[in-house]
Amino acid sequence: MDKRKGIGLFGLIGMVISSCIGSGVFAITGQLAQVASPGSALIAWGVVGVGFMMLALSLANLGAKRPDLHGIFQYAEEGFGPFAGFISGWGYWLSAWLGNVAFATMMMSTLGYFFPAFLPGNTVPCILIASVIMWLLTLLVIRGVESASFLNAIVMVCKVASIAVFILFTLFLFNANVFTADFWGTLQNNMASMGELGADAVAIGSVGDQVKNCLIILMWTFVGIEGATVMSSRARKKSDVGKATVIGLICLLLIYISASVLPYGYLPYTEIAAMNYPAMLYVFDSMAPGWGGAFISIAIIISVMGSWLSFTILPAETTSDMAKRQLLPAAWGKMNAKNAPRFSLLIVGACTQVFMLTLIFSEDAYNFAFSLCTVAIVITWTLAAAYQAKYSAQNRQMGQLVIGAIAVLFQVVGVLLNGWTFLLLTCVGYIPGFFVYAKARKDQGRGLTTAEKAGMGIISALGVLSLVLLFTGFISF
Repeated sequence: MDKRKGIGLFGLIGMVISSCIGSGVFAITGQLAQVASPGSALIAWGVVGVGFMMLALSLANLGAKRPDLHGIFQYAEEGFGPFAGFISGWGYWLSAWLGNVAFATMMMSTLGYFFPAFLPGNTVPCILIASVIMWLLTLLVIRGVESASFLNAIVMVCKVASIAVFILFTLFLFNANVFTADFWGTLQNNMASMGELGADAVAIGSVGDQVKNCLIILMWTFVGIEGATVMSSRARKKSDVGKATVIGLICLLLIYISASVLPYGYLPYTEIAAMNYPAMLYVFDSMAPGWGGAFISIAIIISVMGSWLSFTILPAETTSDMAKRQLLPAAWGKMNAKNAPRFSLLIVGACTQVFMLTLIFSEDAYNFAFSLCTVAIVITWTLAAAYQAKYSAQNRQMGQLVIGAIAVLFQVVGVLLNGWTFLLLTCVGYIPGFFVYAKARKDQGRGLTTAEKAGMGIISALGVLSLVLLFTGFISF
């Protein structure tokens, strides 16, 4: 009997859910309330739900049809060449460790509930504590990726259970009159325009504007949906990868919509919008005085630790696989005695550490980190969905072609409408990567092609442009 070790279906589902449910689900109620009314938030969830279901179905289909490809970046490489594979993999790598920075900020903000000196989450003591946690997680993964994945599945159960308690409270205390009082945001717009909400208040705009402003916020909560695909080379059964992605997405949609929208039936969304991050903490503190705030705070810490662990594993796993495909130097793929990519993990830790230090000077460190993280991974998602469309067209599978095309359209439109400035800034992160890619190709006795040099030049120019626009104040974050 084959008793080959690897990550089973439960572990893969845990990777998907734990990678996604980190800080976003706890902050999203307040973030949505700042830009959208209940009705518009529901429409936004519908749009994003369809878009990500198309992406999940694309990943599931590719996993079934091309089980020989391991890791999400290989779809881009197979479909569009090695440079596209590098762009996809490096974007994923950037996204993952930037996500760790967002997790660190959220965890420190949560500690601010008990110790106000930690607010808003990016002070010097916060950075020091977060750095210690980050390096401890790195050392844990260095000791063995698969054992860390099992721990991640246990964390998944704990944090989903705590969120379920919050959802049950919101269902029990739900008041339809509160929920529908300003369902489309017209009252909020009128009061803001008349100055009745204070000098700093602004109208949230039309339903279309509200939905548009929700997109990056909601897309951030699905960073990690590709977790099972990234770990496919370690899956016990390749067929479990697609199942885990779709099952994980369905669970996430149920959790996210309930946790983010139901609270608007307990308190007016305008009140929730004024709460500190993470809003769920303070909403539940009101629902369950005396213990609610502490309960959610502990849940957030456990949840963030689970996602932080996942996002320590995933970028190192990706760069290790890229090295095997000769898209990065061989050192990035070297495994230690525990079958963990030690060099890649240390690089991720160093980059995370440097970016953490810069957050001391950021006014809204959490929003900045999660927005960059989201836009970077959209590049990876889009290339994977594009390969789904190309592969399906080549094999005359029209239904799958439509699924891939919708997934591509959703990702591209979502970023251009609500995150183009972050897309420009993400180009900066590719510039050092080009030197690494060039070295990998040189090590294999292959020079850069004219098309690759042109691509590097365009992306680098956009990165420099973003810095110029930033320092001249034309764009801000």
